[in-house]
Amino acid sequence: MAPRANWKGFLKVGEVSCPVALYTAASTSDRIAFHTLNRKTGNRVRRVFVDEDTGKTVDRDDQVKGYEVASGEYVVLSSDEIAAAVPESDKTLSITAFIGCDDIDDLYFDKPYYLAPTDAEAAEAFALIREGMRKKKVAALAQTVLFRRVRTVLIRAHDDGLIATTLNFDYEVRDAEDVFADVPEIEIADEMLDLAQHIIKTKRGTFDPKDFDDRYESALAELVRAKIEGRKIQPRKEARPEPVVDLMEALRESAAMAKPRRRPSAKPRSGGARPKAPSRSRKKAG
Repeated sequence: MAPRANWKGFLKVGEVSCPVALYTAASTSDRIAFHTLNRKTGNRVRRVFVDEDTGKTVDRDDQVKGYEVASGEYVVLSSDEIAAAVPESDKTLSITAFIGCDDIDDLYFDKPYYLAPTDAEAAEAFALIREGMRKKKVAALAQTVLFRRVRTVLIRAHDDGLIATTLNFDYEVRDAEDVFADVPEIEIADEMLDLAQHIIKTKRGTFDPKDFDDRYESALAELVRAKIEGRKIQPRKEARPEPVVDLMEALRESAAMAKPRRRPSAKPRSGGARPKAPSRSRKKAG
């Protein structure tokens, strides 16, 4: 079954344009989800809105949005007023600039989408934009209205298609100085830095998402299976607290563990003849 598009419009750069569609690239829909039940009846419960002063239920038609300007004071906005503030959309993902693929700090990355042509007629223009970006090793910045908001999107070539990643606005990204201001400046000794670099070098690898499991999701799945099968739920063992160790000694031990072990070289037998490899076929006894 073909995936459902989240958005359809046009990808445009200069006078070149083609119809495209956005598809969710990362989703949490496959995670285990729970419903809230009434413990006594086993029935599902539903959420209702109540007036915090009177305690009475407020019907949907009587609910309005409000922005708090002072404690207990609100500016009330109707649904029509909020709808009027939504920017008009021409359904065009207009590329405004091309930048280096690594020019944006990934702190600004929000959510990735697959971007693909909507039909065979759009494939040629789509491929032209994609391959031009791939050859020049650039990404594209574009803007459009997505889900009622103007969004900035970073577009990059990916396999036979494009990846469109929505970007956080500047006001949404917190200043790192607010967090790191109290981190003291420490001068690292050369020996410690050499050991740390050695450990990093021996631990270098590649990223494969299949190597990483969602342990919480797996634990929930096992818990549900155990309940269905009537098995006893084993309580989790508490982890022992890690002892305080000397940093230098810990680095030395880590470096020693990271060293590749050398295989002992086979000593030549007298006479220079090599022993024959044992036959893999075995005769039955008897």
